[in-house]
Amino acid sequence: MGGYDFRLAGHLPKLSRTPADPYELPRQRRGRTPQMHGRYPDFDCLSQAPHWDALTRSLVLSRLEPAGPLRFFSAPEARTLEAFCDAVLAQDSEPRIPVLAFVDAKLAQGKLDGYRYQGMPDDRLTWRLVARGLDESARLGGAGSYAEAPVERRDALMDAFAEGTLSGGVWETLETTRAWQVVSRSILAAFYSHPWAWNEIGFAGPAYPRGYARLGRGLSEAWEGKEAAGADPGRETAGRSR
Repeated sequence: MGGYDFRLAGHLPKLSRTPADPYELPRQRRGRTPQMHGRYPDFDCLSQAPHWDALTRSLVLSRLEPAGPLRFFSAPEARTLEAFCDAVLAQDSEPRIPVLAFVDAKLAQGKLDGYRYQGMPDDRLTWRLVARGLDESARLGGAGSYAEAPVERRDALMDAFAEGTLSGGVWETLETTRAWQVVSRSILAAFYSHPWAWNEIGFAGPAYPRGYARLGRGLSEAWEGKEAAGADPGRETAGRSR
């Protein structure tokens, strides 16, 4: 943590012009989080597993099993898209949540979202086109592929994709803004379905069949995560948001 005081509110995303460095957050002491840093260092959602019904517990714990071989993406596509997913989620060191493995399983099984944007191809084709487009854009900068580009270049391409400013090649045949929405939706859904991500945000997992009892505003159950900082950033910043 160095000398950073997390009781102060300056590290919160909405109060800072630049993203906070996740490595300034406390080291995770219990359970696991991506990169093993987080605001809930002594919290492990898996401690609540005995309170879940058997089916829920089996489903959640299955997400911790090692990912098998990919079935939908080719090896070159997988290298590109794994690097892209890590860029989107800022997963720059181990442990990482294997997001692409979850996306691959969903696409291989044809478990799509049940709708698609007008003018957009099937989500499966969208993912393949995105992989090709990222590689094409990376080659314009001299890299062999997106995965082989320097980190700064990968981040810049990811930002340009999110802003809808990529052009040429595949991007001329694909509505870039919609393509970003398709892939980012799947990436975030996969990430936040994983118990390590729950530890990162202090989420204790399914409340079934136990349910919630403390329903008042700002109240937390005793079994939910507690932040490392003791102060309430909301109160500290009241009236200073402008």
